[in-house]
Parts: sequence; C-alpha cells; structure tokens
Amino acid sequence: MTFWILAGLLLVACVAAMGAALRTDRAPADRQDVAVYRDQLRELDRDAARGVLPEPEVAAARAEVARRLLAADRERTAGSRQGWTALGLALVALPTLVISVGVYLWIGAPGYSDLPLQGRIDRIEEARAARPDQASAEAGVPARVDDSNPDMTRMAAQLREVLEGRTDDLRGWRLAVQTEAGLGDYAAAWRAQDRVLALAGEDATADDFALLAELMVAAADGYVSPEAERALAEALRREPANGTARYYRGLMYAQGGRPDLAWPVWRALVADSRPGDPWLDPIYARIEDVSVLAGYPTPLEELPQPSGPAAEDLAGAASMSPEDRVEMIAGMVDGLAARLADEGGPPSDWARLITSYGVLGRTDDAARVYAEAKMTFTDDPAGLDVLARAAEQAGLTP
Repeated sequence: MTFWILAGLLLVACVAAMGAALRTDRAPADRQDVAVYRDQLRELDRDAARGVLPEPEVAAARAEVARRLLAADRERTAGSRQGWTALGLALVALPTLVISVGVYLWIGAPGYSDLPLQGRIDRIEEARAARPDQASAEAGVPARVDDSNPDMTRMAAQLREVLEGRTDDLRGWRLAVQTEAGLGDYAAAWRAQDRVLALAGEDATADDFALLAELMVAAADGYVSPEAERALAEALRREPANGTARYYRGLMYAQGGRPDLAWPVWRALVADSRPGDPWLDPIYARIEDVSVLAGYPTPLEELPQPSGPAAEDLAGAASMSPEDRVEMIAGMVDGLAARLADEGGPPSDWARLITSYGVLGRTDDAARVYAEAKMTFTDDPAGLDVLARAAEQAGLTP
C-alpha cells in the first residue's frame, strides 16, 4: 500500500507540474473585442472620406487600431491552441499511465517487501542450514550397485560377514571402503569410511575426511549434505590446501546459492592445482557460470593456469639420469620462485617452494623464503600452519 500511495503522489506531482507549465495568466481575447477594432477601422475610413481628419492622422490612427486588432486576434488563437495542447497531453498521458501500471502488474511484484543484499544472504543461509540431510538425500537416489562381476560381489559379501565380528580391524574396514566403492555402493562405502575414521582417531588424516565427504556426495548423487560439509570442514582444518576438500566446498557453495563464495574457492584451487588434477575438469565445466553469478564474469582462458609438472612430465622424468632429473626439478623450482616473486600466491605455493628447496639441499633459500612467507601471511593462522609444516619438512629448526 505504501508503494501505491507514493506512486500516486508522484503522479499527481507530475501532472501538476505539467499543468503549471501550460497555464497562462492572460484570458483569450473575446470575439467582441475584435469586432470593436474592426468597427473603428471602418469609422476611420469614413472620416477620411468626409475629410474630417487629415490623412497623416488617419494613417497613424489606422496603424494603431490595426496593431490592437492583430494582438487581440493572436490572443484568441493562442487560447484555442492551448486547449488543443491540453487535450493532446491528456491523450498521451492516459495511455502511458494505463500501460505503465499494466506492465508493472504483469512483471512486477506489488506488495512484495524490499530485499536488501544482506537480507537475501540471510535467507539463503537459513535455507542452506535447513537443507536435507544425508539420509534424506540418499532416499531419493535409486540403487546403482554393479553386480555384473559375481566374484567381486561374492568377495564383498564375505568381507561384510568377516567385519561383523571384527569391528576393530582398521585394515579390513579400509579394504571394505575400496570394495564397496568399486561396486558402486557408495552409501555402504561412506559408512565403512566413517568406521575407519572412528578407529583411526587422532591419526585420521585430511585425506581420510575428504574421502568420507566424497563418498557421501557420490551416495547422494552429487549433493553436498550437512554431514558431508562437516567432514570437509574437518579435512580443511587438518590441511587447508587439500584439493579434494576445497573442490567439494566450492561445490557446496554453488549448490547453496552462494556463487560469491564458490568463485574465490574454485579460482584459488585452479591456481594451486597441477595439470591433470581430478577436480579441474568438473571445475572448468561450471566455473564460468559461477563467475557470472558472483559478479566477476571470467572466461576460462583468463583463469590462473595450473602450475607444476603434468603426469606425462613426471613419467618422462623416470627415464632420465639422476643428473638430468635434478636439473629438471631445479628448473621447475626456479620457475615457481619467479612466479611467486612476480605474482605472489597462496600459502600452499610458498610451502611447496620451501619443501622443494629442502629436497634440493638449498637450506638457506628455504629459510629465506620461509621468513618472507611468514611476513606475507602474518594475519592467516591456517596459512602459517601450512608454512610451519613445510619448514619442518625442509629441515629448518623453529
């Protein structure tokens, strides 16, 4: 209602402004005024014919009366035109008003409350927090277990029977994860992985939690549930640079209506990746659309390029002599150092450079880079942890 009141007042103000522009303070001349001036001209003609007035006076009087007659006639004509102008304005304004209101009623949202950005974000976060859990998501996914291999199916069944009496067999449960995942029974696989985490306790790695999340997502047909989100958070707490966890974290944001958060996660992951990393192709398939929705439209060719050697390069390095292999590695390390010096990079890149220097025996260079990186990431506790682990691996003393 407030909107319509304001719109109505605005319309009245506009009409009043246009009416004021058309209003005139002078009334149109009456037809009688014109007739009087014409009678005066005829009277002057008669006086001139009778010789009552000299010709110069007659001419001057005739010019003055003619001037008044023309002025009166112009005023009368202007009044007539003003009437037609107001009518034309009405003929234009009325259809415009009708069309404007009609279009708004068609594509607008009368009575809908304002949606400021923060309010929309709050609603999205509320919906994300209330999204379906893992069990609900799995309930809607049809069974896709591959039973085409009788031997594999029989072995999986036997393994399940064995593990029923050996609940503390960590190695057996890890084998169960692989077996169930190989059959396509991802629901059974993630439950086996959950048992692995319970048995591993504090020794569970970031990859263990990332695998749990990945199996949950597969069991839910690509959906990142709240339970999978918690597994991802635990993986990233242990290892902020974990590629699998970062990929699914970005996917979670993209699914939850937060492309503004998915975009920086995926963009940074692409920059930190190496050619052939398994998450690159699914990221490339969606990141352009995500960048548009996030407000930073970026074509694929403008994304940061994965760094480091491809799988083919590593395979070729196996056939090199030790000296050539060391030279190749040193060249890649120097390239990474040059890129970080020119463009900077995330803590994981600096950590890779520190450990690489340690492997090459360049301890002084590793210490120098570590000191520089600590200054760069002073306000990033997680990044400092990554750097500290890299320094330890490089043989640097605290």
